[in-house]
Amino acid sequence: MASSTANPANHLPYFFGNITREDAEEYLMQGGASDGLYLLRQSRNYLGGFALSLAHGRKVHHYTIERELSGSYAIAGGKSHASPAELIKYHSEEADGLICLLRKPFNRPPGVEPKTGPFEDLKENLIREYVKQTWNLQGHALEQAIISQKPQLEKLIATTAHEKMPWFHGRISREESEHRILIGSRNNGKFLIRERDSNGSYALCLLNDGKVLHYRIDRDKTGKLSIPDGKRFDTLWQLVEHYSYKPDGLLRVLTTPCPQLGSENDNIGFNTYPSASGTFPKSWAGGGIISRLKSYTFPKAGSKKLQSTIGHPSEEAPFNPYVLQRKRGPTEAERGDQREALPMDTEVYESPYADPDEIKPKNVTLDRKLLTLEEGELGSGNFGTVKKGFYRMKKGAKPVAVKILKNESNDPAIKDELLREANVMQQLDNPYIVRMIGICEAEAWMLVMEMAELGPLNRFLQKNRHVTEKNITELVHQVSMGMKYLEENNFVHRDLAARNVLLVTQHYAKISDFGLSKALSADENYYKAQSHGKWPVKWYAPECMNFYKFSSKSDVWSFGVLMWEAFSYGQKPYKGMKGGEVAQMIERGERMERPEVCPTEVYSLMKLCWTYNVDDRPGFAAVELRLRNYYYDISH
Repeated sequence: MASSTANPANHLPYFFGNITREDAEEYLMQGGASDGLYLLRQSRNYLGGFALSLAHGRKVHHYTIERELSGSYAIAGGKSHASPAELIKYHSEEADGLICLLRKPFNRPPGVEPKTGPFEDLKENLIREYVKQTWNLQGHALEQAIISQKPQLEKLIATTAHEKMPWFHGRISREESEHRILIGSRNNGKFLIRERDSNGSYALCLLNDGKVLHYRIDRDKTGKLSIPDGKRFDTLWQLVEHYSYKPDGLLRVLTTPCPQLGSENDNIGFNTYPSASGTFPKSWAGGGIISRLKSYTFPKAGSKKLQSTIGHPSEEAPFNPYVLQRKRGPTEAERGDQREALPMDTEVYESPYADPDEIKPKNVTLDRKLLTLEEGELGSGNFGTVKKGFYRMKKGAKPVAVKILKNESNDPAIKDELLREANVMQQLDNPYIVRMIGICEAEAWMLVMEMAELGPLNRFLQKNRHVTEKNITELVHQVSMGMKYLEENNFVHRDLAARNVLLVTQHYAKISDFGLSKALSADENYYKAQSHGKWPVKWYAPECMNFYKFSSKSDVWSFGVLMWEAFSYGQKPYKGMKGGEVAQMIERGERMERPEVCPTEVYSLMKLCWTYNVDDRPGFAAVELRLRNYYYDISH
């Protein structure tokens, strides 16, 4: 391979190549995980980028290093550097956003080369072939063209290569995809990807226990591809590679590509895709996937397709594939025949408060002059009152909910609780969690949050008995997505109930009230309270009451109660019973009955959430996926 196309980090002794995040953590732990110990690896979701893994406080932190269109490298929001090596050198002298300085490299063992991803070697050959064919260049001119256009060429090759993959089936219907997957072998993990529309949206179809599951793959405003709430990728190639290593939200890993009907690969029996060693399975040799890619016919110079996707090396203006390749959104007329947005279509629910110029976690103190409070109260509690207000932002005044500490309250514990809640909320950023705007200290301490106009879920459902089962499923699924985010980020809510789910609209729910929440450290999976407090015991799991232990799994128990509240239209759980009676009922193995309008599938999930043994209880990753699949089923 020519040196001009070689990976710019291959020569670095601390570069491990295409290894997983988990591999990196294991290496650094083996190396002692001293503060500042680091290694560099290939990014698996940013094309041409890298990831820096850094140990601090016995925990490994990961930073994405993106390759910019100019060919330079930068950690998001940080300084640009000519090479990964220069970036590493800079951060060994300046933390500049990292948790600590890079102090000591963790080098590869002697004789071990950086791990090559399944696309790397193939990609280099394709780039060379494309430039030769399209621009008719040879020798030095060929090398210079590749060097000058490398990021753009890689983007073009990688974003079109999926069209020749056996797992890519183009524009076929949902029904046709199921038909194709169920033909021939029915191995768990058999999969294909189909195009959903002309706006860059796809669907991943996956076989599990004889049933075909469907996952949306959406393209966001920056061109990144992701399964909703999942990791984002530049290409379908990288997405498939990632989910072939770990399920990460899917029900299982991808194993066997479903061949196209009548293709030469109809009878290929892949065991894995790609293989765990990072190389292609032997069955791909010869007439398989590699020859398919090598025979890919790229558009000729001068063609409309070519002109719309890539610039000639002699052009002065730098080519920007992210702009040129972006497709326009559908018009109102075109959108008319599309199905309604599902709750996993997160982009639909972009927050009006999500202005990066306004909300910076490091600056949460608000100017009292920009805050206007209305008369009357939205609610009240031990801490004080909640009022509606308006906070003036650059894009106009936004409605906000303001939690106001009682002025006459000199109880430092109440103030500490408010500040603790603000500290938790400051760290959270998810479409299904109430966003904190900031803290204002004026005539009283005030916690300013985004407004959810329709109020608590339980009260809304009490007044609106016409809300459909499908609508309720949509809302509880959104709550499960917010809780899955908390679980992934090691937060325990401890007060999950329908009263603490607020509605922005009838179809958009957000989790609120983080007064009891706890952030766990990396080596903890539960929080232990020192003593019993004023707890919402009817929502608490047995281990909370018996051992004062709280975890994401105890939040799952609370979520089961929340679902019961939702499907009973806001009724109180265990109505008429006292806390002690509820505890005895649970110890006897009894659970609440199914609400009248609750589907049996949802009630079975509730009972699963109420599994007595915490180790046997599912986490939110499994609960969310089950609700997602059920919602897809009833929506179609």
